[in-house]
Amino acid sequence: MFDLYIANKNYSSWSLRPWMLMKALEIPFNEHLMPFEGGFGASHEAFRRFSPSGLVPCLVDGELAVWDSLAIVEYLAEQNTNVWPADKVARAWARSAAAEMHSGFGALRDECSMNCGVRVELNGLSDKLKADVYRLDALWQQGLERFGGPFLAGKHFSAVDAFYAPVAFRAQTFNLPLSAPSQAYVERLLALPAMQAWYQAALEEPWREPMHEAETLKNGTLKADLRLS
Repeated sequence: MFDLYIANKNYSSWSLRPWMLMKALEIPFNEHLMPFEGGFGASHEAFRRFSPSGLVPCLVDGELAVWDSLAIVEYLAEQNTNVWPADKVARAWARSAAAEMHSGFGALRDECSMNCGVRVELNGLSDKLKADVYRLDALWQQGLERFGGPFLAGKHFSAVDAFYAPVAFRAQTFNLPLSAPSQAYVERLLALPAMQAWYQAALEEPWREPMHEAETLKNGTLKADLRLS
């Protein structure tokens, strides 16, 4: 069975991607949650015990370690035909959209750090963040309209939805301005049983990592903290 190493569910957007995909597609794995230890620098050395890059997520299959969320998804796709859409056009679009999320949306990542358990009122949107939200909204609407929904590339949840699952939590935390179709997609993602399980676990985590907490509030005001401890 696979072993998937992840970090704090409240913060680790990269960890959520393969975790969500494997849960949604019922790919069995053992979960290993390794909390951040004093920010990225300290965690890097600790995580090197299981991850060659010192980063999460990392999938271990026997003696083989596969790191980086995109590499993990492609490794899983070699063994599971439902990771990407079956249709050639939908599959190409889904791969392109996932790759764009993997390498782009820098302002969204920087100004709206994932912190599942809080609600933040932004002090306005920078021009770069506005551009990212506009592109995100257009991309989602394109996928939903072109392939008929309810997921981005058609009827079934696939890797492209897993890549945008962390954005759904960001949209919830920061109340991002989205069109009605995109907001409905966010709500569909958040309602999935696996997303609900991740969210509940995030709320129950006892850890508070100062660097991530500071990132969350650098462009906004805390309106609510729903975490349980």
